[in-house]
Amino acid sequence: MMKKNVFLMLMPVLLFVSCVTTKEVRYNQPSESLVINEEGLVPYNIPVYRITRNDMLNLNIVTTPKGDAAQFYSSLNAPGGAASSGSSGGAQSAGGGGGNSNFYFNGLKVDSKGDIHVMGIGFVKAEGRTIEEVAEEIQNRVNENFLVGKSEVRLNTDGITYYILGDVEGTGLTGEKVAHKNTMNLHEALAINGGLNRTVDRTNIEIHRKLPEGIKIAKIDITRQDAMNSPYYWVQNGDEIFLNTRSKNLNGFGKDPIQTLSTGVSLLTTVMSIYLIFSKF
Repeated sequence: MMKKNVFLMLMPVLLFVSCVTTKEVRYNQPSESLVINEEGLVPYNIPVYRITRNDMLNLNIVTTPKGDAAQFYSSLNAPGGAASSGSSGGAQSAGGGGGNSNFYFNGLKVDSKGDIHVMGIGFVKAEGRTIEEVAEEIQNRVNENFLVGKSEVRLNTDGITYYILGDVEGTGLTGEKVAHKNTMNLHEALAINGGLNRTVDRTNIEIHRKLPEGIKIAKIDITRQDAMNSPYYWVQNGDEIFLNTRSKNLNGFGKDPIQTLSTGVSLLTTVMSIYLIFSKF
């Protein structure tokens, strides 16, 4: 009888420890280490994306169909051409989805040497440089052979392609994602995909970032406001976002109060049944 009372006394404690607290699920909680400027604003800490090997780039050289730089004529200038852009080297703008096959087969690939080849211009070094730097070099090389002001180089990636992967339990937002935006932060990326459920450990979001030198691994706590000071708060092309599950959720606790109570009652019932069986011997 005493053992039974002990189990009943420990049950509320077990439920209390296993439940998810508001601190574990709230975003942007006040943090003393948050860096703000003299105007009370959080400074942007957006890292500049640098091209890596095997990147795919979309190039359009906009010009006139006849005359100077005609060989680079882009269908962007044609009637209704804004919807379907052509480019030198056969590059063509991709559609809205990630892993677009048209973009893969027709885009400019950064080769194993870190170069891209543009028909009519030749090889251009791309690895380790920004999109703006490569576009400027291509523009200068076009201007060497044709009148300045007769063409415009437009170079881009296929938006920001990133990947979300949750361990053990599906979150409903895993997979390859593409955002056709210039910049995007982590909160925006998660919001676009429906947000996080309660099983995800918001204090331990892992980011794998592709850099020209290799892959950088970082962790970020999005329950704290100072996450906005991190360069990993800003999603870059090729980022892999890993959502880790809390250990308490793996045991059936913590997802919501009803589930925690049901799991606790089931556990207590099992323990009591085993106790009653062995107490007869």
